[in-house]
Amino acid sequence: MFGSDGAWGTWVRRWTAEEGRHAMAIYGYLMTSRAIDPVELERSRMAQVSGGHTPDPPLHEGFIYLALQELATRISHRNTGALLGDPVGHEVMKRVGSDENLHQLFYRDLAAAAIQADPNLMMIAMEKQVRNFAMPGVGIPDFERHAKLIAKAGIYDLQIHHEQILAPVVLRQWDAANIGGLSGDGAAAQERLMKRMSTSERVARRYADKRAAALQDA
Repeated sequence: MFGSDGAWGTWVRRWTAEEGRHAMAIYGYLMTSRAIDPVELERSRMAQVSGGHTPDPPLHEGFIYLALQELATRISHRNTGALLGDPVGHEVMKRVGSDENLHQLFYRDLAAAAIQADPNLMMIAMEKQVRNFAMPGVGIPDFERHAKLIAKAGIYDLQIHHEQILAPVVLRQWDAANIGGLSGDGAAAQERLMKRMSTSERVARRYADKRAAALQDA
């Protein structure tokens, strides 16, 4: 997506190295603490890596996706650390989350600059990436079961996705509702995006109400 030359090449290699460091830190913690079955963990890792997953979106779509995904990852790591009940694990996830926050700020601001340069192109990309958003882990074995457990634990769910990712970035930081200079496909994408954001808000509220009722009945 970024290429390997010049400033982009320097950035993407550093970013890849940092993400690799995150994987090593979390994997090392899980293996030494036996927080989960190490055999199952290794089998899942091998299945994911062996399956391969190389997304190659256009550059402008990548800016949008990565701004949202890096923030979602940071929040998920933070919430996971808070639930571990282990100060060492909490510090590991806190440190990794700090790096992820820097990554998301980079992509968020990069996307904002791109919106200024070409609002039509970026609005189309924004609507598409919000509509199709999925975390990188979607390819792991038994992902749906894991996603349900993650949501049930309050690590990452529909309410968090809307209130802590979409609303702060799309509506406030990028101010998608007020982006001007649009015509044709860009204006249509903006209209679809605003409708989708309204739907996302309603779904988040229903999810929160349902969760609160379930906790009250427990």
